[in-house]
Amino acid sequence: MVNLAIRRIRTGRGTGTIEVDDKNTSWTGSDFKKIQETRKESSKDKYITVGRGTAKIKFSDIQNTPTSSTKGMWLSSGRGTGKRKL
Repeated sequence: MVNLAIRRIRTGRGTGTIEVDDKNTSWTGSDFKKIQETRKESSKDKYITVGRGTAKIKFSDIQNTPTSSTKGMWLSSGRGTGKRKL
């Protein structure tokens, strides 16, 4: 019987493994969105360095990404030199 609450992940350049609780590894979907919102609320007065360290902005000024549709947005390609419209 396999316990679904435990997940094995790779560590140290892929040479080792550790077992972690699967509930704490939600990094996609609606669970992650909730975690992200709580982190953003708790850090709203902190600053983030942007532009190669030449400027700083408040964390609360960062806009949320749209989740419904990406139509009309630009997608970068290659090494960031090309772009195409979705």
